[in-house]
Amino acid sequence: MRLIEQLKRSWAITKKDLAVFYLKGPVLISGILMPSFLFVAFCFGKKFPLMFLVPSLWGVALFVTASSIGPIIAPWETRMRTFERLISAPIALWAVILGDIVASFLFGLIITIFIFAAGIALLGVQIIGIYVIIGTIIASFCFSSLALVMSAPPTDVPSNIMMLSTLIKFPIIFISGVFVSIESMGKWKVISFISPLTYYTDLARYSVNGSNYFSPQFDLFALIGFSVLLFLTAIKLHKKSLPKRF
Repeated sequence: MRLIEQLKRSWAITKKDLAVFYLKGPVLISGILMPSFLFVAFCFGKKFPLMFLVPSLWGVALFVTASSIGPIIAPWETRMRTFERLISAPIALWAVILGDIVASFLFGLIITIFIFAAGIALLGVQIIGIYVIIGTIIASFCFSSLALVMSAPPTDVPSNIMMLSTLIKFPIIFISGVFVSIESMGKWKVISFISPLTYYTDLARYSVNGSNYFSPQFDLFALIGFSVLLFLTAIKLHKKSLPKRF
């Protein structure tokens, strides 16, 4: 019963985050435009086949949107003194973290579904199997958990966390086989194995053109493992930084 009560309170935090941070016109538009511009900037002039580019766009879109707002929620609420009130309420810290993650998860999922639909309707992309659908759901939770890991430092200055998140997210995009295949990375491909985006991109590429480096089952297993690891890490880091936050 206590678990159900905590989950209800966590859902209340999700609804609060969606109303305050996500469901606003400029945020939704930037959620679509930012990954699209980033994708075009790095692919313009390069002769990649369409079936290679579309999974890359899906990977970039999901990663960027699911991890876009999550890092600044904690520092923003710390500055506004609402985080202190939230922690003093009868809700566990893990439920607060989960509520923030679910809000980021839903935002990333909604934007990516829109980009999915555009790829299928405008470019005639066909999806093989349901692996990419399951993988997208798991990956959105995984990338949202990563965003909450990045929000753990005890600061009330959102720009500091945005700078930190940029320093982490851009290298992840470049090492994850998004713009070049894992096979063409040579001996450096082992670096891509530490990124959860690698496994989602590989899964999306398999679901569009049938080519993959890992098996779809392994990609899903890796995404689940990263999701659990990042979620537990976010809880541990926020618990450690909480006394320094106020």
